[in-house]
Formats: sequence, structure tokens, C-alpha cells
Amino acid sequence: MLALGVVSLFNDIAGDMIQPLLPAFVGAVGGGPQALGLIEGIADATASPLQLGSGYLADRVGRLKAATTAGYAVAAIARPLLALTQTWWQILGARFADRVGKGIRTAPRDALLADATPIASRGRAYGFHRAMDNAGAIVGPAAAWLMLAGGLSMREVFAWSAVPGLLTLVILQTMVSDAAFGGSKHDVSVGLPPSLPYRRLLGAIFVFTLGCSSDAFLLWRAAELGIANSLAPILWMVLSAVKSATSTWGGALSDRAGRRKVIVAGWAVYAATYLGFAFANAGWQIWLLFVVYGTFFGLTEGTEAAMVIDLVEPQWRGRALGAYHAVVGIAALPASVMFGVIYQAAGPMAAFSTGAGLAIAAIALLPRQARTEHVAQP
Repeated sequence: MLALGVVSLFNDIAGDMIQPLLPAFVGAVGGGPQALGLIEGIADATASPLQLGSGYLADRVGRLKAATTAGYAVAAIARPLLALTQTWWQILGARFADRVGKGIRTAPRDALLADATPIASRGRAYGFHRAMDNAGAIVGPAAAWLMLAGGLSMREVFAWSAVPGLLTLVILQTMVSDAAFGGSKHDVSVGLPPSLPYRRLLGAIFVFTLGCSSDAFLLWRAAELGIANSLAPILWMVLSAVKSATSTWGGALSDRAGRRKVIVAGWAVYAATYLGFAFANAGWQIWLLFVVYGTFFGLTEGTEAAMVIDLVEPQWRGRALGAYHAVVGIAALPASVMFGVIYQAAGPMAAFSTGAGLAIAAIALLPRQARTEHVAQP
């Protein structure tokens, strides 16, 4: 488990050397909010069908180290290629390839965490894994900022992202054994788990994600209110630090207080923060909002995955997680595209208020049942 956490750490270092610079880079090659929304929406949606397939394979034949390695390898190759792009649609191509890798690896990895974790500490385990991801998202922007401060261009920063990407593959191959990916194997059929609470959870998450546009728009908003492009990596690092600091705590809180209560709290924080971005009129407010926004992730990222596992039988875990990630990805495309269109046509207040409204609507759809008590621990 520790080795997989280190793998995620370096993978996120590579990804987050790029992410905070992307809005400015899209603008530099002639793209606007609509182009950014299309790039991020398609990138997020790309992984959806692949996550369904990888989730099925996780249930059918167990966790596959080769597939996981392939997923990380695709991302490690795609990210540095951004250094060669000249148009926003070429950026889209590189981001598309990056997300293909995510689609291949996510469901088997998350199912493995479920198999190895007692139900009483499941939320904490998923929260810790997210904390490792977010720790990488602190180091990545810091590295990017130091490179920019040292005189490197954004393209050169993108090229250097190949180094932590390569380390991800080396650690995966040398520190994670094939046996760790053995997992339980089941005779399975294609389809969603029959659990009604689980399906209601997917419906609520779909509605919430429709209002959850790419975080790249938060950086766009920050630039509008006077935050310099050179400070974007620092702002991103602040957000990631809050995520990392609160993720293990948020997951553990869901073990004690219940998944639904913690998700409701997180989605309410999201709605309030988006309203804050809608009405913000000074740069200092952006820094504060990014801090508050980070607690939303700490409360929800590990908790949602844990609730998915709670609501299904063990033989459905891979498909349940695959469908969960797929629903998020499918909704992400219209979410970011819609947000970009509204932002460009009616301004930030209308766009951010729409996102806040959908978050409140999603809370009402969450299932009351927070745990399937009869599910046996494997």
C-alpha cells in the first residue's frame, strides 16, 4: 500500500507541474474560456469508458500490474508532449492521452485498496491515499514555480514533467510486486450493481458533477482579479496543501460520523465557495477561497469512494468503482463546456452560481443508507 502511495505521489507531481499553468498556456496559444472548457471537459470525460472496462477486469481476473503500468506510462509520455503544442486543439490531444492513462489504472487500484482495508477504517484508507495524491500536487506546483522563477518557459516546465513521470514507472516496477495485484477473481456479468442506494448515490454524484467544472476556471477567475500568472503554481500549491492536510481527517470522520453526513458537509462547502468566487472582487479573497475550497476535497474524495464500497457486495467492487469514476467523467464534459459557455456569455457570477445551485440540488438526492452492514470483509 505504501508503494502504491509513493507511485501516486510522483504521478501527481508530474501532473501538477502542468495543471496550474494550463489556463495561461491555452490563452497564450489563442484559446479562450470556451476552448479551456472543451479541453478540460473532454479530458475528464475520456477516462469514463475505460474505467468501466478496467473495473470489469478487476472483478473478472483480478488486479493487473501490466494494465496499471500501461496507464501510468501513457500519462508519463503524454504530459511532456505539451511542450511541443502550438494550438489549443493540440493541447486537447495531449490532455486526452493523459486521461486515457487514468482510465486504465484507476478502478483496479481503488478495488485493491478496498480488499486490503477493514471496513471500520475504509474511509481513512481512501482519505490517506488522496492525501498522498495531494502531497504530490504540492510538490509539482512548487517545482513549476521555481523553474519559472529561474527563467524557464512554460514549455520547458512541461518537458521537465517527464522526470517524475519516469520515476512513477520505476517505483511501480521495482517496489510493487505482481502478487500485490492478484486480488479476488469472480465470475461476473456486465452491468451496474443491483444495490438501489448505490444507484441513487451515482445519480446524486452525476447531478453534483454537472455543476463541478474544471478547477482551471478558478485559476482563470484568479487571473481576472489580478493574481499574476507566475503566482498560479503557488495558488495551486495552497489548494493542494489544504487537500492533503484534510483528506485523511475527512475520511476518518466519515468512519465515525457516517458517509452521508460528511458528503453533505463537503458539498455544502463547495456551494458556498462557488458563491464566493461569483461575488469576489479582490485578489486576497481568491487566496482565502482556495483555502476553503480545499476542505471540500478533504471531506468528499475519500468518503465518496468508501461509500461506493459500503453499498455493494465484494464481487461488485471493481465495476462499482469503475461506474463511479465513469459517471464523474461523463458529467465532467458537459459541466466544463456549460460552465465555459455561461462564463463567456453571462460572466463569472452566472457561471459560479449555477454550479452552487446544482450542488445544493445533489444533496437532496443522496441516499439515506450509508453502509451495507451485511457485506463481509474479504
